[in-house]
Amino acid sequence: MLYLILPVLLFFQISFAEKLYVVERERGSLAVIENEEFKGEIKDLGNLNHSIVKTDGDYSYCIARNGYFSKIDNRTDRVIKKIKPGNSGIGFTFIKDYIAIAHYSPKKVTVLTKDLDVYRVIDTGSRNVGIKPYKNLLTFSLMDKDQIWVLDADRNFERVHTVKNAGKMPFDALISDGRYIVGFFKERGVGILDLNTFRYKKAVFRTEGKEEVVFKIPHFGMWGVANGVAVIPAVGENRAYVVDINTMEVKKYIPLEGLPVFISVSPDKKIAVVNYSGDRDHLLSVIDLKQMKVVKTFPAGKRVMHMRFSKDGKKLYVSSYFDNTLKIYSTQDWRLQKEITVPTPSGIFIVR
Repeated sequence: MLYLILPVLLFFQISFAEKLYVVERERGSLAVIENEEFKGEIKDLGNLNHSIVKTDGDYSYCIARNGYFSKIDNRTDRVIKKIKPGNSGIGFTFIKDYIAIAHYSPKKVTVLTKDLDVYRVIDTGSRNVGIKPYKNLLTFSLMDKDQIWVLDADRNFERVHTVKNAGKMPFDALISDGRYIVGFFKERGVGILDLNTFRYKKAVFRTEGKEEVVFKIPHFGMWGVANGVAVIPAVGENRAYVVDINTMEVKKYIPLEGLPVFISVSPDKKIAVVNYSGDRDHLLSVIDLKQMKVVKTFPAGKRVMHMRFSKDGKKLYVSSYFDNTLKIYSTQDWRLQKEITVPTPSGIFIVR
């Protein structure tokens, strides 16, 4: 009977092993990590500074900063198609059966099929940022025109709404409960577009509804959003702000060990981790999201670039740029479980 059970257990272990693609920033490659082992590289993907990988079923898509866009088969870890729809790709998203890419250059948004055929090109006359999907609506901001455009994927990506004078130089956004929340380079606070009603308003961060809080907002991908609040790393300050995502009221701030970069929230929304820049870039801090305070800070490698919780939340993957390693920590006791050699690692993406 045992000889029947063992193959089943082995199949279960292999089938459900977590698979990662880790950006090798200086090599234009993705490291393939499976079952906590280095399995190889996916090469020649372009300039992978600030690159993004997103997965859809058996395929992943990688955008390079110099415009290349690649479709990867997760089963074989091979590039099956690579195109160059622009010169400077900033972000992309899935919507319906399509992929929409926001470009700095050319000043356009490109809509592709998932086979990477060009479906539509929307000329905006602006650098485009903060591209997000909501149901059938594709929303993005025009950095040079201070506008927000909403396109309808069910109507051949026709523009169905425009917010003019949205704010001074929008630069990034997030979607929360049907609201498109955009930040600005040259204006305090955020803009909030309700995608169900198309009502738009601005909100300045305040403490208890009174005084304005003056701080720069980093890219929204660095926010930790959980349980109706956003934990925001403050640029140039050794703290994170806790902001009610509905009212944009600052509830409190959390003192930190250094200048924060990313804040990542665990799958169960109970904890978050934050990394740092400058002379504290070797540290990670753990924030208890119930108490809203740091409960642990520990060294995690030379220049921690990125971190990602495993799907079950039991592990934290950490890329250490100068150590050339992907480190795996237990989130139960924060002990280092394993180190895997990866050249100049940065972004970590779970593909299975």
